[in-house]
Amino acid sequence: MKKNKERSPINQDKVIGVVGLGYVGLPVAIAFAEKYPVIGYDIDKEKILALKEGKDETGEVAQEQLSRTTCVFTFHDQALSICDYIIIAVPTPLDHELNPDLSFVEDASKRVGQQLKEGAIVIYESTVYPGATEEVCLPILEKYSGKKVGKDFSIGYSPERINPGDKVHTFKTIGKVIAGYDKQTLVAIEQLYASVLTAPVYCASSIKVAEAAKIVENTQRDLNIAYMNELARLFHQMDIPIYDVLEVAKTKWNFTPFVPGLVGGHCIGVDPYYLIKKAEQIGYVPHLLKEARKVNESMVQFIVNRVEQFAIEHHMTIDKLQINILGITFKEDVPDLRNAKAIEIVNQLRRKGATINICDPWADANEVEVLCGESLTPLEKLPRANVSMILVPHQNFCQQLNPLTITKRDGLFIDLKATFADDLADKKLEYWTL
Repeated sequence: MKKNKERSPINQDKVIGVVGLGYVGLPVAIAFAEKYPVIGYDIDKEKILALKEGKDETGEVAQEQLSRTTCVFTFHDQALSICDYIIIAVPTPLDHELNPDLSFVEDASKRVGQQLKEGAIVIYESTVYPGATEEVCLPILEKYSGKKVGKDFSIGYSPERINPGDKVHTFKTIGKVIAGYDKQTLVAIEQLYASVLTAPVYCASSIKVAEAAKIVENTQRDLNIAYMNELARLFHQMDIPIYDVLEVAKTKWNFTPFVPGLVGGHCIGVDPYYLIKKAEQIGYVPHLLKEARKVNESMVQFIVNRVEQFAIEHHMTIDKLQINILGITFKEDVPDLRNAKAIEIVNQLRRKGATINICDPWADANEVEVLCGESLTPLEKLPRANVSMILVPHQNFCQQLNPLTITKRDGLFIDLKATFADDLADKKLEYWTL
């Protein structure tokens, strides 16, 4: 791996295209538009119209930034035909059987191929398994462009590292890994990213290495969180507070702190399956990766079981419980509901007959109603329920929530990340955390 030593700007008359304007693509497009002509493309017409009006549904880009950007937003494929560089940042989710779903990146490759300019460089930022860029995407580009890689165009890979909701670690400030089809392409991509980033650019030895690095980054976190979840469940049975244990363990200089919790979203809860499936295709069984996934996925049932236990202890059935759910998105202070484990908890409890009230100031009400069958309830209108659980501690909750006003005196307050541990130390109600 080579780190860039100087930032040689490329020709600023070059046109940059960004395909996919979500959590990853939109900040990329806005950043490049500060120095280059940029075409921001997405197949979602409503999203494009909203962006033109200064509205970003992801919350990653401020309205002020959108209002002053020179980026041209469009849903017309033909606009990509003038682009010298095209960055593809579309979702790579899982299908219902937990197999990699490359349909979005395949469709993007087709659309880009049909409009590919002679001499253009296509850079993929979407997370894929090692080999996918060259084995899946490249043939599509060649087929639909009628052009040959290395002769008429080139490709590269630069895995996204966006952390939704994080205003400190951003596209410009996170170190960037890049890889190119050949040395000439690598140099061009290096100069492109270095011209807009304040962080270093790191050159990987191959596209496959860069693809693998991205998978490793997120899978490492999945493994570590699974370890914490395993400990939380073990220590729960031993009546040992896991957070007290971690506070003490952190006093050693080389202890790496992780905390237990739900693992959802479109990265940590998804990317390991890309590596698992690729490994199985070549005849290797990644036992540790698979077990970590099982542990983290089982946390939903572990939390539902705690509610069932409470009902039994109070001689009630689940269908007689009123439950407040605080936080439904996949992480704090973002509106993203993709693969949100809180939704799975809600749906399990609903199927068992519980009355559910959902409060989340970040989530889209219409989307929540579709996914959960429940409308959102403002914080101030939550009833005093048998069980209240704060699954996603948005800042709004940390600043405004009083657990005692939304939970009955003999009720249960589930505080997944121990946000209110100090406030509820006197145990005025039953308090439970991982």
